[in-house]
Amino acid sequence: MGDSHGHMTSAAGKNKKNLAIVFGLTLFYLVVEVVGGFWTGSLALLADAGHMLTDVVGVGLALLAIWFAEKPATPERTYGYYRFEILAALTNAVVLIFISLYILYEAYQRFKNPPEVESAGMLGVASVGLVVNIIGMLILRAGSTESLNMKGAYFEVLSDMLTSIGVIVAGIIMLTTGWYYADPLISAGIGLFILPRTWSLLKDAVGVLIEGTPTDVDLANLRESLEKIDGVAGVHDLHVWSLTSGVNAMSVHTVLVHDDQHDAVMKSVHAHVTENFKISHVTVQTECQGYADHETHL
Repeated sequence: MGDSHGHMTSAAGKNKKNLAIVFGLTLFYLVVEVVGGFWTGSLALLADAGHMLTDVVGVGLALLAIWFAEKPATPERTYGYYRFEILAALTNAVVLIFISLYILYEAYQRFKNPPEVESAGMLGVASVGLVVNIIGMLILRAGSTESLNMKGAYFEVLSDMLTSIGVIVAGIIMLTTGWYYADPLISAGIGLFILPRTWSLLKDAVGVLIEGTPTDVDLANLRESLEKIDGVAGVHDLHVWSLTSGVNAMSVHTVLVHDDQHDAVMKSVHAHVTENFKISHVTVQTECQGYADHETHL
């Protein structure tokens, strides 16, 4: 039995500093928006402040997940705490879905009876929010392609940016025309934009939790290439899964051409997988021919 161990830094962990900066910026704007909402008497700003509060919690949760994921493995948690990052991404996705549905519901209520809004003050506060969210998006954009946890945080900031743009556009329309239906119409558009992207994040997070094959690993190609390694007569019980985003694991049973090739085949399989596929944790079991005849899962 061959096994490669060692605590690996997750993709989200590499972006911890950037996430902390965004957390600080988001918390700052939350305070500004609450003060601005009471100052202008704008219900829209106070409602968006509630949205911002969930984002602050979401980004904070992502940071907490990274902290847990960096803790070393224990006898009770032999893989460590990597999955906390996926749980954070799942939580963010669920929260964002509820936020989107709430936005649609609130838009419907306001469309029936649009409230008067202090448009000028709303524009000023929303403009500050737009700048903060653009900075946050630029900081998180690269990391969002590497980690579901970072992707969840990125979507939180993206939804904020869209909300800020919507508030600005609605504010300009209401300020210049007095047409208060602009607020619920634009809010509904924001909710509809966020939903499909959040659903994708939710699906990816669930895929990791049920140990589905990572999307960046071609299982058929992996199997075929393993069967071509010198000394390998066959491959079975091949499994690939993700511990967290960017940390993939594999286990495989390899049937030997000759029984005395155990060490050579084990080393070749390990080197081949880690060098040619996005897999960092490899477990290899070598077997003599006929050993697996009693097994049903091939």
